[in-house]
Amino acid sequence: MKTIFATLTLACCALPALAQQADAGNGNADPLQLHDRITGDLGAGGYRLERNGLDRSARNTVLPYAYFDYGRFFARLDTFGIKTARMGYGYLELAGRVDLQGFDADRGLQRRSDPIPLGLGTYQETPFGAFFLNVFRDFNKSHGTLAEAIYAAQFDIGPVSIYPQLGVEYRSASYNDYFFGVSASESAASGVRQYRAGASTSPTLGLAADVPLTGDWHLNLHWRRKWLDNSVSDSPLVRRHTDDTAIVAVSYRFK
Repeated sequence: MKTIFATLTLACCALPALAQQADAGNGNADPLQLHDRITGDLGAGGYRLERNGLDRSARNTVLPYAYFDYGRFFARLDTFGIKTARMGYGYLELAGRVDLQGFDADRGLQRRSDPIPLGLGTYQETPFGAFFLNVFRDFNKSHGTLAEAIYAAQFDIGPVSIYPQLGVEYRSASYNDYFFGVSASESAASGVRQYRAGASTSPTLGLAADVPLTGDWHLNLHWRRKWLDNSVSDSPLVRRHTDDTAIVAVSYRFK
């Protein structure tokens, strides 16, 4: 956790000077200018969401697909927010996330409410790739902390853009124990062994592709795998050591 906060602090302190040097050196127009219109992708897609728990399998659903900016507002798949002060190659952001990992009461297990993650983040699009840094607090039942750091590169193969991603996710003990722990009373009622989950640090690997179709229409492909820390995967409520998410979407690109 300290490493993630230190990374965010370094981004706040060191990158502004680098960005100013780059702008002064190339004389280009301001790349961080805010536009009073939508810029980015908006459409719909098929989402395959893993439900990693007892008697829960993958769920396929159709949802809106949003990856765009509108003035200070931004939407990046499951993360939304407002850009505030300029910071390096991006902005300091007030951010929230849509997370549907809650589940209903079942056979002696109590209901888990979906988290409401709210916090701070930044998206830094540097000459060396893009960095996503976020720190959230769950303002619902767990009152735990979620933090992540993700690096994404870009490779172009003809008209197709490929984005490999590498990251790490931290979740506090209170966050994990709410969703993956089993209390003594739940164990007695359900027959599931008692378990107390601790904090976790999980690596993630992702791959995205942008494929032009016709005009301003694009095919968007996303896949991400997370390797669960033992503090989570050892829970009797968890069936697999990995979580996968896949998206296939068609969107219109606003310029």
